[in-house]
Amino acid sequence: MNTLTVDLGDRSYPIFIGSGLLSDSSLYTPYIKGKQALIVTNTTVAPLYLEQVKSALTDFQVDVVVLPDGEQYKNLETLNQIFDTLLEKQHNRTTTLIALGGGVVGDMTGFAAASYQRGVNFIQVPTTLLSQVDSSVGGKTGVNHPLGKNMIGAFHQPQCVIADTRTLTTLPERELSAGVAEVIKYGLICDSSFYGWLQENTSLLMQCDSKALAYAIERSCQDKADVVAQDETESGIRAILNLGHTFGHAIEAHQGYGNWLHGEAVGAGMLMAADLGCRMGDISTQEVSELRQLLIEAKLPVVGPVDMSIIDYTSRMQVDKKVLDGRIRLVLLKTIGEAYITSDVPSDLLNQTLSAGEMLGQL
Repeated sequence: MNTLTVDLGDRSYPIFIGSGLLSDSSLYTPYIKGKQALIVTNTTVAPLYLEQVKSALTDFQVDVVVLPDGEQYKNLETLNQIFDTLLEKQHNRTTTLIALGGGVVGDMTGFAAASYQRGVNFIQVPTTLLSQVDSSVGGKTGVNHPLGKNMIGAFHQPQCVIADTRTLTTLPERELSAGVAEVIKYGLICDSSFYGWLQENTSLLMQCDSKALAYAIERSCQDKADVVAQDETESGIRAILNLGHTFGHAIEAHQGYGNWLHGEAVGAGMLMAADLGCRMGDISTQEVSELRQLLIEAKLPVVGPVDMSIIDYTSRMQVDKKVLDGRIRLVLLKTIGEAYITSDVPSDLLNQTLSAGEMLGQL
């Protein structure tokens, strides 16, 4: 097991990464301050891993809520199922919520923890690659709204993150690819040497090679922890973690949540961001082409949906957390390993990128 730390002063917390961690009580007990715990999971994960986690919590009153599985359920209605259980089982302010599942479960559990009795503790136990490398770390929590993704939420840091790499052996290939998209993102925004490693080893990730996955998870978590430590509430540099996300969130909202996986939409969005950066004179055409090949190797989309027009994109992109004073802010690349945030994007170049999907797909 490897341990990383998200350095946030008195709210710092560890990320435990290893195989076979789910039932290790020593990883949970120090971070549960009361006698109550609520495990929040979903219909897919519960049959696989719920009993393992419960076996680590024999010293506590443990209740369980099992949510429906899918991005389409990441909403206020489903969130209320968590509150209903907390209230029915009389959980108090010392309770700890445990998020057992992927990014949807983690985001909703964290938001419930941030809101219940004005804030209780929670632990992240991510079971997908995407949640292990990205959504479980950094304290972003929330739910979707029909008009925009993750527009209702709060910053609420977990007490710890327990990333058991053994859970990835049951992950469908499509979910694995979605996680690799976020892994690639770290190389693009701040870690060029990691990006070089990915160009050589993405095939191993797609084969679920345990050593390659463990390395990619640790490197991604370290990159994210470093960024979050600098800017916890995304008032500055943390926004670079959203490379491709403004385009991707527009795709998810337009297509209907769950039809495109988050990582799939981000994959296409990252190539759009690279294409736009190239048009603005930053990243080179060769780097754009190499990114496209890497995304293909990870079995990710390299174009957006064929039924989305420029107006479809821009209207959705206007409902984005990074919009400031009516101006869309985008994360672009100067080069591989160096991202920047800008609202000074000429509309004609943005429109060229948004209309270039067919061309990008044929490069």
